[in-house]
Amino acid sequence: MSRYVKRSKLKGTGGKLKSFRKKKKTEVVADSNLTRLGLNKIKTKRARSGLRKNSLLFANSANIVTKDGVKKSKILDVIKNKSNRHFVREDIITKGAIIKTELGLAKVTSRPGQDGSINAILVEK
Repeated sequence: MSRYVKRSKLKGTGGKLKSFRKKKKTEVVADSNLTRLGLNKIKTKRARSGLRKNSLLFANSANIVTKDGVKKSKILDVIKNKSNRHFVREDIITKGAIIKTELGLAKVTSRPGQDGSINAILVEK
């Protein structure tokens, strides 16, 4: 549930209500950063209270969790993406996407646009 209660855009009489203020900086939603295949490129943003957030714009490797431990592997292709079927064609990686790596197929468990890295679990070899 959202923190802010939306009010109606119409008066009781049917007339339009004018906005009484602009959005605050904390209410403005940032554009989503879609991570694509390519040479690693990270964008750093300033967050609230001076924190820094890393956003992954391009990636060519992922941290894969296997039975033997965690290994870094090169990403070869995007096989499936539940969030949008067109993302496969454009090689966009989001959470839940199935990627083809040198170790085999892996499912992305991190949010690359917000975490700044790609973590995945090996699905099959």
